[in-house]
Amino acid sequence: MVKLLSKLEINGIKVDDIYLKKLSKNFEDKLKKIAKEIYSIAGKEFNIASPKQLGEIIYNELKIAKLKKTKKGSLATSANILEDLALTEHKFPKLILEWRQISKLKNTYSDSLQDHISKKTKRVHTSFLLAATNTGRLASSDPNLQNIPIKSEEGKEIRKAFIADKKNVLISADYNQIEMRILADMADVKELKKAFKNNEDIHSLTASQVFNVLINKVNDDLRRKAKTINFGIIYGITQYGLAKQISVSNQEALDFINAYFKKFPEIKDYMNLTISACRKQGYVSNIFGRRIHLRGINDKNFSIRSFQERAAINAPIQGSAADIIRLAMIKINRLIEEDKKLQTKMLLQIHDELIFECLEKDEEYVKKTIKEAMVSISKSEHHMFSIPLEVNINAGYNWGETH
Repeated sequence: MVKLLSKLEINGIKVDDIYLKKLSKNFEDKLKKIAKEIYSIAGKEFNIASPKQLGEIIYNELKIAKLKKTKKGSLATSANILEDLALTEHKFPKLILEWRQISKLKNTYSDSLQDHISKKTKRVHTSFLLAATNTGRLASSDPNLQNIPIKSEEGKEIRKAFIADKKNVLISADYNQIEMRILADMADVKELKKAFKNNEDIHSLTASQVFNVLINKVNDDLRRKAKTINFGIIYGITQYGLAKQISVSNQEALDFINAYFKKFPEIKDYMNLTISACRKQGYVSNIFGRRIHLRGINDKNFSIRSFQERAAINAPIQGSAADIIRLAMIKINRLIEEDKKLQTKMLLQIHDELIFECLEKDEEYVKKTIKEAMVSISKSEHHMFSIPLEVNINAGYNWGETH
């Protein structure tokens, strides 16, 4: 695996520095526009990046909320506080959150990526960290390419900066709903397994079950809420966390979670058994037997113990996903070395996604071979999945086009 990752680091990925300069300028213009609106509401100009000055505006001048302070006595202006305030009718906290997001993207990516482009290769060569997480997930640094937002339009714009060489294309191969599939397999969730085998939309199924409507009556809003519940359950979401994410009351969120466990009782059983076993042995295991130690599972401090309980639920799932993509990488690398027709280079691994580069004329063969290799991990010697793995594979002249 170390040799394989060194290959990826050497290969790097080409970045369009002219596009990045234009993107930074666009972000700068957006920030100025948002700042103008923020100043208009505040009635004066101030340093938006200063928590102290921002706190003064929120609590003392606009009086949007009752005074909240951090443990150190400063006025509280964290993302969590602003997200709560954004649920109110007031526009100010929403604008601050938007300003912060674009400012971070500009500083972290469109500006700093330009400094990481090799003058020799015109490519960015990130460093992959093999043992940076306890679940086995890879991390990257200098620059960190793992945290580019997927959902936001601005995140998509940054991905467009990563390009293929002339006459080449980039190929993105992404495991589809891998963590939900692992959960269904590990917890033996009958309804979910049936849905995956029949290639049904898992979020529409969940919406139908939890909100008690016919599957053909599930609208976009119900599906979005069901999707949040599905992924939230994997990460041990609380009723308060869910309420904030889908904009409902705490009681409604609790009702949804209870309805979810009533429809999928195997998941609740899995969670209880996993936490119980972890309390006894101090670790959890993923589907391949890799141990993830959670030493704070029996801590007397409620916050620490609760955090570790949520980690115990998620770690076997996330750890299994990490090992699945590692196995896929090893298999594909072997195929690249052995199959002379497979003229491609592996460039990046971003969570459940692999990025490759190949000649345009070889696109179809490369896509077919990669997809078959990734799907075949479900029937590996290490673990036989009870449901199929699915891979979304797309090509484009830049990374943004592949999504």
